[in-house]
Formats: sequence, structure tokens, C-alpha cells
Amino acid sequence: MTSTLHIGIIMDGNGRWAERRSHPRTAGHRAGVRAVRRIVESAPSLGVRSLTVYAFSADNWRRPEMEVRALLRLLRTYLIYETDRLIQQGVRIQFMGRRDRLSETLVEAMETAELRTRSGECLTLRIALDYSSREALVDAAKSMAEAGRFDRQFMAEALGTEDIDLVIRTAGEQRLSDFFLWECAYAEFVFTERLWPDFSTQDMKAAIEVYSRRTRKFGGLPAMAS
Repeated sequence: MTSTLHIGIIMDGNGRWAERRSHPRTAGHRAGVRAVRRIVESAPSLGVRSLTVYAFSADNWRRPEMEVRALLRLLRTYLIYETDRLIQQGVRIQFMGRRDRLSETLVEAMETAELRTRSGECLTLRIALDYSSREALVDAAKSMAEAGRFDRQFMAEALGTEDIDLVIRTAGEQRLSDFFLWECAYAEFVFTERLWPDFSTQDMKAAIEVYSRRTRKFGGLPAMAS
């Protein structure tokens, strides 16, 4: 299958998954990492070219400090131990969001993963970390003002991303939560009650099948959309 889709996933339900099992919330985050691994591994065979996952929003700093620190340590561990596997799978990692509020050790792990996976051609994995779409749009607008250029193409270049075709949100939530607002302008949405740690390859396949049955008109008529 030719990889063409750009999918964004807003991963919800780690904490609820853990609480239902009487586990600490950190156990839910660890299970969530395992879900990321299986979805990344299966994505290219499902026709996914780019996968953007919402790992930590700028607003998530409001969560309890212990949980935040545990989540960021978990991400660093993921990068250290998964990068070799991602290289073998042809996955390229890119990070979106601020880095100045993250620890030096985490930023170093991020930069190392980006450098080592830069040749990956099977899948681009974008990890949104300390990310806010509103902040990204403000920064892009500043760049446009400095350049004296105001058009859609330059805005997209300033943001450094591309349009998202399909957004999947788990755990029954039905909102964007500051997730790539510009890039999701014409995205299709699939919401599922499945908690993120339980999200499977079959769930991903089902969401893509729902997407494939929809007609994307981009403001025009169906015959004009192509």
C-alpha cells in the first residue's frame, strides 16, 4: 500500500486506564508508550506517510509536578531505547513545540533521535511536546511580519508542518485542545471511546476505513475536490 495519509492522534485515557486497574497514573503512561510503539510499527502498512502524536501540550504543565516529571522521564527513556528500532523501521522523528522549558538531558535525547533517524523514509513521526498551536501561530505571524510576506504558503512554511488528513482522538473526548489548528483546517475526525493504552492496530485500521468512506470537498463540490 502506498503511504499517503497524514494522521494526527490526540492520545487520551492513560490516567483513566490506570485508575480502572487501581494502578498509579504513571502505569497508564507506560502502557500508552506501548500503544505508540505498535501504532508506529503498523502505520506504514496502513498507508500512513506521516503520524503526528500529541505527547504533551503546553497546558499539561498544570498537571501535578510528579506526574509531569514522570511523563517526561518516560519520553526520554523511550527515545534512548527505541531509536535503534525506529531506524530499522525507516522512521524519521521530528519534534514540534518548545524546548526551552525541558531538561537538558531530554532535549539532548530529542536532538540525538532527530539526527540519527533523519534518513528514515517509511514514516515521519512528529511528536508534539510542550506544544501549543496558538503559540505556534503567533510565532509564525511574527516571522511573516519580519519578512513582510503575508500568504498561506509562507504561513505553512513558518509553521514547518503540513496539512493533517485525519485526526483520531481517543477516550471519548471530542475537541482539538490546541492541536495543530492551522493544519487541521480540512481534516476529517474520528472519535473513539477506546482508551489510548488499549488502542490497537485494528482500531487504527477501522478509523482509516471510516476516513476512506468520506468525501472531502474542501469547500467545493465533490467533483471539484480532486
